[in-house]
This record gives sequence, C-alpha cells and structure tokens, in this order.
Amino acid sequence: ILMVHMLVDGYNFIGRQKGLRGDLEAKRKKLLSDLSRYHQLKSYPITVIFDGWRSGWDVEHEERVGGISVIFSRMGEPADAVIARLAQEMGNACVVVTSDREVQKAARASGSTAIFSGEFETRLHAALAGETMLGSASKDEEEDDLVERPRFGVKKGNPYRRSKSERKRIS
Repeated sequence: ILMVHMLVDGYNFIGRQKGLRGDLEAKRKKLLSDLSRYHQLKSYPITVIFDGWRSGWDVEHEERVGGISVIFSRMGEPADAVIARLAQEMGNACVVVTSDREVQKAARASGSTAIFSGEFETRLHAALAGETMLGSASKDEEEDDLVERPRFGVKKGNPYRRSKSERKRIS
C-alpha cells in the first residue's frame, strides 16, 4: 500500500475558510490542531507549508507540531515554490491540498495528486466529526480516496455499440 504524504498550502487553506484577516496566529494554531487530529485518525504523514519569507528567515524553518511537520519558507521564497519542490521530490506518493491553480499544475506535472482546499476541508471536518461518534468506521474499514486511482480495463462509452472492428467487418 502506497503511503500518501499530504502537503497542505497553509495560508491558502486558512484564507479559503474565512480570509486572512484577524488573528492569524489563532487561525494557524486551529489548522495545526485539526490537522494533528486528522493525522492521528488517518496516519497520513502531513506537512503544512506557510509563507515565512516576511518573517526574515534566511533559511527554510521547519518544526514539528502534534505529529505533523510545519515548514515556513525562507526569505524571498514563496510557500508555493516550496510546495512545488516537495511535490517534485515525492512524485506520485504525495497529495497537494491547495486551491492555487498554478501550484496544482506544478504538483500534477510532477505526478502528484492535487485537490482543492474546499474538498479537503469537507473530508477533514467529516473525519473529525466521525472521530467522536460511536461505531464510526476504523482506519482499516474506511477507504479515504485522497489518491486518484487509475481506471484500467474500465470501458467507456455506449455498451451496446459494436466494436470498431466489428462495425468495419459488417459494412
């Protein structure tokens, strides 16, 4: 089984929820808390990437919070560039969570799966809501389709239409 590593575009995800105004530190802590709980439920390795270049770090800054990795980009480098680089390194073993179409395009070009922040937010809240319910499915029973699976051998189109070679032979 392929272990999927999730890369979350931190400020993109926060901004999608209620905007980047207000107490950004509280919003960041809430996101990290939710993702930490999600990590405990699903066991996916998770890395959240934030723009850190405004903070004046000369190097990329990484820390661990509640079992997840948090990266702040270095001065002069946007988080989008860090996400694209990590997606390139991880290839198809990674899912990028962002609504930024350029970042999604870069992720897909490197073989990664990209999902919109809103789609992941729905899955995140459903998983966290189910965590407290009795009788909810265990990790093993539940199939979380974060990774798009190839559809080999699945025919598309009209099932009643004759094959191309058969139609050619008849005419």
